[in-house]
Amino acid sequence: MGFPRGRRRFALAVVALLATAATAVIVHRVLAPAEVSTVARGEYPAAAQPAVGVIGRLPVAPLIVDERLRVYAAHRQVYADRPVDGRHRTSPYWSYRRWPAELTGVVASGSTVVSRWSDGQLVALDAPTGRVLWRADGPVPAKSTAVVRRTGATTVWEPRGLYLTDLADGRTALVATGDTQAGAVEVNGGRELWRVDLPGSCRRDIGTTASGQLIGLDGCAGPATVEFRDAATGAVGTRWRPPGGSDELVATPLGCRTGRSDCSGLRTAGPGDAGGRGWLLGAGEPLAAPALDPAGATLVGEQAVTIVDDGVAVGRSARDGTELWRSPALGSARVLAAQPGLVHLLTEANDLVTLDPVTGRQLSRFSMNVGSDGTGWAPGAVFAEDGYVAVERLRKPVDPEGDDQRYYLTAEAVILAATRP
Repeated sequence: MGFPRGRRRFALAVVALLATAATAVIVHRVLAPAEVSTVARGEYPAAAQPAVGVIGRLPVAPLIVDERLRVYAAHRQVYADRPVDGRHRTSPYWSYRRWPAELTGVVASGSTVVSRWSDGQLVALDAPTGRVLWRADGPVPAKSTAVVRRTGATTVWEPRGLYLTDLADGRTALVATGDTQAGAVEVNGGRELWRVDLPGSCRRDIGTTASGQLIGLDGCAGPATVEFRDAATGAVGTRWRPPGGSDELVATPLGCRTGRSDCSGLRTAGPGDAGGRGWLLGAGEPLAAPALDPAGATLVGEQAVTIVDDGVAVGRSARDGTELWRSPALGSARVLAAQPGLVHLLTEANDLVTLDPVTGRQLSRFSMNVGSDGTGWAPGAVFAEDGYVAVERLRKPVDPEGDDQRYYLTAEAVILAATRP
């Protein structure tokens, strides 16, 4: 005996309503914005003291934090492992994940790790514990067409539009920029310092100076002009163009403490320039530094380091060009990276040579080889900090358009080395 027709219709309506409600709950759980923070359970490791040489082979690019952790970037996650000199990547020490936002940049100041997300959120994490220290609304990052490859190197080594700089009063500011806005917050606590509107993609940011300024290249209202914005207040101070420079201008920071943060020099170039022109940065207008003019010149502290004939490295005073030292011939070599107190050269045979930039004294030299991988690779993105050097190893001949399997030498494409005795 069946239900009367009216009751059957009512029952079907109830079932349909319940099914719709259940679907809505599932959709909400799956699609609703969420974050998952997995904090550290073990002890914060002591600073490592590895022996000089290659110490690890990793599938992703590490950001060395506090000389104790390696921090990595994934599509929607920032996470850390330990020890810093571990030969391979290990299980996460802590992890922080957001959804549906995407991770666009990571920087570190002391034991604070700050992540930036595609919705503009800035989230600071405590390196010893992985706990969230603060959250702040920042400018939405500029859209980029650059390919983000599997190592995540661009996200942790040179995050676009995310910079650190030390202010005159001892505070550290985090500057975040996008196409339409720029702003800064204090790393200690996340308090907003300023927020300004920007004219759009006709202007782009380059980095920050060691004297607490945001460097921008403005081409919106005429010839391209370098502007220096106070990172403490957001006010534009100096606007400058190289004397006799072209209307078109490319500017590249030099002598940065890490990535494009806390930089003490600048190279400008226009159409037809062989290498460009080098400049030292301070509180006022940039000062000409001819020792930085060559395209391969690197600024380390007050020294300009270049490679001349037969792989001889030459150190000169960046201020007056006086030659300070010459290294023995290394054969075909290039300046790979620099960090405070160290300059790193890579020979044709992929030996890593580390020099003291003040005296030219060789501090270490070893082959950048691990396991049976060999040295038949080309260097890709590079990171240098706290005496460590990490390099992406690319397959020869390098195919910039190739997929990751073709582009990288191996699945563990990043080699990590300790260079300081």
